[in-house]
Amino acid sequence: MTEDGLCVARVPIFQGLTREEQLHVAEFLHPMSARRGDIVSSPGQSESRLLVMHSGQLKVSHTAANGQEQILRTVTDGDVVGERALLTGHRPTDLVVAVEDSQMCVFDHADFSALLRSYPDITQRMLLTLSDRLSSVERLLGAITSNDVNARVAAYLLDLPGSVEAGVPMVELPMAKRDIAAYLGTTPETLSRRLAALSASGIIELHGRRDIAILDADRLEGIAEPR
Repeated sequence: MTEDGLCVARVPIFQGLTREEQLHVAEFLHPMSARRGDIVSSPGQSESRLLVMHSGQLKVSHTAANGQEQILRTVTDGDVVGERALLTGHRPTDLVVAVEDSQMCVFDHADFSALLRSYPDITQRMLLTLSDRLSSVERLLGAITSNDVNARVAAYLLDLPGSVEAGVPMVELPMAKRDIAAYLGTTPETLSRRLAALSASGIIELHGRRDIAILDADRLEGIAEPR
């Protein structure tokens, strides 16, 4: 991987480091690639690793007691996965599958522990990342317990990573609608109807199958608040 495409430079937990420090951190990583459908990590595997996404997309899930897959989140460019097992040293408990062809940087547990001792800033930024993720989970949990599908969809859209185009926030649905519906505890048909209703209300604008413009974030926030 070239210096211009340095994996650690794309990840928030390493962005407080100088370029020289990032290059030092990169000495401890191992490149990894996965094709769509490949299992990247599975419950109970012997080693704990931190996966840093360079490109592509992963799906993190676990199997419920009834055998049904429960999707926990998706991982895209600049995200990390496996931090809980890495920090505790415990074996992974989640299934991680490549949704599309993906390139990752991998840190082993012992190497990353040494880096945390050398660069305390990484620890602080990782805690901030985990805090942000917890806030997203709490918002979605509040929406789910409200039994309001509109609130679930709104909370989900608000927590998707996005970009700004011509002053308008844009997000991209990271999975097929059937997977998003399963994640939100609803059906693909209901999800499509809720998105269409938000579009008709002028809150969002649908662009193709997956791209969504958020036209009125304040109204979307209002819908996402649990009742």
